[in-house]
Amino acid sequence: MTRHQQRLREEMVRRNYSPTTIRSYLHALRTCERYHRGRRLDQLGPDALRRYQAHLFEDKKLAVGTVGLHVAALRFFFVRILKRRELKDDLPTPKRQRRRPTVLSPDEVRRLIANAKNLYHRTMLMTLYGTGLRRSELLQLKVRDIDSQRMVVRVERGKGGHGREVPLSTTLLAALRAYYRWMRPQTYLFPGTHDGWRADRPLSSKVVWEAVRFAAQAAGIDRRVSPHTLRHSYATHLLEAGADLRTIQVLLGHADLTHTTVYLHLSPRHLQAAPNPLEQLHVPTPVVLPRSRLLRKPPQS
Repeated sequence: MTRHQQRLREEMVRRNYSPTTIRSYLHALRTCERYHRGRRLDQLGPDALRRYQAHLFEDKKLAVGTVGLHVAALRFFFVRILKRRELKDDLPTPKRQRRRPTVLSPDEVRRLIANAKNLYHRTMLMTLYGTGLRRSELLQLKVRDIDSQRMVVRVERGKGGHGREVPLSTTLLAALRAYYRWMRPQTYLFPGTHDGWRADRPLSSKVVWEAVRFAAQAAGIDRRVSPHTLRHSYATHLLEAGADLRTIQVLLGHADLTHTTVYLHLSPRHLQAAPNPLEQLHVPTPVVLPRSRLLRKPPQS
């Protein structure tokens, strides 16, 4: 680990950043160091940073979200650590074209879970949909976080470092108990592997992606489905079942209610249930109305 990487890591640990964010920022800094071989990062200027950000798009062909993560890491390094605040404007966050999230119907969710590859994947998919957890939150979920006495699932550290509790359904509890009797996890509810053997360590996010993709393909769902799709479906189905936005905000762990309002646009049933103001008017219907699209000729004098 280089001196710059060590400074970045220490500063992020000191600010209590999540392990996932620390790994992502360190990877972004290493990538930048490899690109600028022979040059010290603390000596880079606006032109070099501008060329590097263009390189990520044009040469590396990275997605907008990935480039945004690299930019956030560099902005943290230059502004927070090196105190070069004048470079903040030279590291702009790339503009993203927001795509409407995919939402599965309840029947599609049922088919997805039913076509899971094995019990491990099936329980994972049920937990994602039954709690609305983020993928990163699922990876860190521990056995002790399942509180069957109070019927809640504890999220110790969600996005932004905030914890919350999510109701635990009886259906999910029964599935988790069957899974536990088979897997016997120790610390992490969904343990990962080491050298091809099951180990008491966090699961790789790649496994979660593979579980969703395999089940979607087996279920004949031809739309783009990701682990986050189950979170979107969970929130949308809650809204359609009558839950209010504030409740959904708390369950999802959104810091801002505006992040939750997107589900108003994802639920056609909820929008169609809103009364149309035109239906409330008693518009008189005349017996005869002119139907020609042509203007009438003015009367001749």
